[in-house]
Amino acid sequence: MQPTISATGISKAFTVKQIRTIALQDVSIDIFQGELTLIIGPSGCGKSTLLATLSGLTIPDTGAIRTLGTDLVAASDAERDSFRLHHCGFVFQGFNLFPALTAVEQVQVPLDYLGVAADETAERAERALEQVGLAARRHLHPAELSGGEKQRVAIARAIVKNPAILFADEPTSALDSVNGQIVIEILHTIARRTQATVLCVSHDPRLIAHADRVLQMEDGRILRDWRPAAGTKAAGNTSHDYV
Repeated sequence: MQPTISATGISKAFTVKQIRTIALQDVSIDIFQGELTLIIGPSGCGKSTLLATLSGLTIPDTGAIRTLGTDLVAASDAERDSFRLHHCGFVFQGFNLFPALTAVEQVQVPLDYLGVAADETAERAERALEQVGLAARRHLHPAELSGGEKQRVAIARAIVKNPAILFADEPTSALDSVNGQIVIEILHTIARRTQATVLCVSHDPRLIAHADRVLQMEDGRILRDWRPAAGTKAAGNTSHDYV
């Protein structure tokens, strides 16, 4: 199987007030479709920088990245923006919802940028909310939703485009354990049923059992790359079936 994302020898350093910090050191990795790949490690180990680099939000100092056949390092800023708009979905720790919009209006936003017709936009937004179990909350604003519900709206907004790749940066860190488990199960189900490539960053070891593959980072390097036992994952993937 050809990898969705292929990174070779990527390194990245940041300089703040004349202090140089190495975030990534000669990282090479292939990421495949239909899997939830979890990047774990302590704070400051480079996992969020790796996610940003693989999605084209940050350009590495050295190395190459090909995603769905596109050279993200050689591409222009406009080309990378277009690539993300058409092929990628993003879920962040802070939800990033608009206070004045209802849940269904939040989900419609990416489709508006894509120029999708209004009737199709409404239908796809409703369907995305159904997939995360929030059809009955479609009319509510963020202030009327729980933290877990806000994150599920954010996931619906990310998947409404049917993206080939879904990037999630600490999607459960602001949630309690129950809602965190619901969110990671939804992400895994998206990978399994839509064959999307789901790449998730977290420092929460409880998520390991829900992943198809785990990349453990430290000091800007991948120290371990493994697949949790199928039996361990199975216990976490059957209690909620939203997608």
